[in-house]
Amino acid sequence: MFEKLEFRQTDGPIYLQIAGLIEQKISQGELAIGDRLPPQRDIAQATGVNLTTVTRAFAALQERGLVESKPGRGSIVANPDQIASFKSAPLERSGYVDLSVNRPATTGYLQALAALMPALPADPRFAALQDFHAPEGPLWAREALAAWLSSLTGPVDPSRVVVTNGAQQALGCVLRALTRPGEVIATDMVTYQGIGALCRTLDLAVKPVKVDDGGMCPDDFEAVCAADRPRAVFLVPTLHNPLTVSLSRERKSALAASARRHGVLIIEDDVYRALKPDAAPAFVQTDPDITVHVNSLSKCVAPGLRLGAVVAPEPMASDIAAMLRIDCWSTSALNALIAVRMIEEGTIEAIVSGQAAEFRKRQQIAQSILAGHDLTSDAVSPHCWLRLPDPWHGNAFVKAADQDGVGVLSGEAFAVTREYIPHAVRINLGAARSLEDLREALEKLRQLLTIGRRRYDTVL
Repeated sequence: MFEKLEFRQTDGPIYLQIAGLIEQKISQGELAIGDRLPPQRDIAQATGVNLTTVTRAFAALQERGLVESKPGRGSIVANPDQIASFKSAPLERSGYVDLSVNRPATTGYLQALAALMPALPADPRFAALQDFHAPEGPLWAREALAAWLSSLTGPVDPSRVVVTNGAQQALGCVLRALTRPGEVIATDMVTYQGIGALCRTLDLAVKPVKVDDGGMCPDDFEAVCAADRPRAVFLVPTLHNPLTVSLSRERKSALAASARRHGVLIIEDDVYRALKPDAAPAFVQTDPDITVHVNSLSKCVAPGLRLGAVVAPEPMASDIAAMLRIDCWSTSALNALIAVRMIEEGTIEAIVSGQAAEFRKRQQIAQSILAGHDLTSDAVSPHCWLRLPDPWHGNAFVKAADQDGVGVLSGEAFAVTREYIPHAVRINLGAARSLEDLREALEKLRQLLTIGRRRYDTVL
């Protein structure tokens, strides 16, 4: 497989050329799911490169979800349906701009945190930081989060709030508390990749619902409700990840009517709402009895804060808190106190406002550089959705961009089923360290779109 390979400097780093060859053999069926790859040392000897280079190639394949390590078996071709196709941390490599992950667009949170930390010991709640707390979170945290959420969604009772370590843990606790294995969860046919990973681990069936330029299609959702009797529908109603669309008031009303008619629970993942205050009213505001609302400070403030919240009808909130207790007993009171102080002092509003202003600048840059291409975005969205021209497909474009020093996330990561794979990529504009880095990265993507796949195909 690897004998007599010729590596060319013009084709990029050698480790990426090796990774590309293995990926090509996987895509062409020469390597099947579960096949064991040769030991890295054997590949190094066959190709005449050092072991470190091969190790980096395998690491790149693991990042793409193509290869996994199995104890006693070495490295095998991964099953894409069993490995999460996303990563939580950016790739830190000199000269590389990773636009595949969420990252704050400003340092507002760090500046506010530096100013706040010296004052924490004088806070009357400081002594409680060394203790366990109720699984739903300390009352002072739930009251502050309820006040913050009330400014976004209308009045929220603290008794209905469960504090979590971010939105992903919130979704996991919600699904474990309120669903049973084998039940159906309806979602957009292209949606946030974390929900699919959770459903797979909990043995929940995901049923895709058609989407258009306005989001989930009410008629198709009604048909899915009638035919498949889903336990819940998962929605990202504001600045959809990855499509950037926000549901209108009318469409929300139609979706809620179908959910109510068929006894379907609405799981509302509204983590971007703070960035778009003019969005249509939240489901938790219009239909609180059938809605579980999930929010967090990750997208609008900073993911490192790791603080989220669930708002649910009281009996459900108790069940969700019970799942959180099983997970981790209670969430970090330190993170909660930091967030509470920032909420009480108005710092959160300033950080969110600064983030939104920065996203506006970055969206304008993207619209200018990628003008003429099929780009969907919102003025305050942290990301945009780029539909690729023929003959590009998502994974090939991602690999070509990676070779040019830019990371983006393939549309395949957001596909609910293999029946519909969008030929697109998500670009996280906030992830660039500076506006100049963003411009350079987007220019590289524009050049790839302009010259097509011809140069990329010659690499292999």
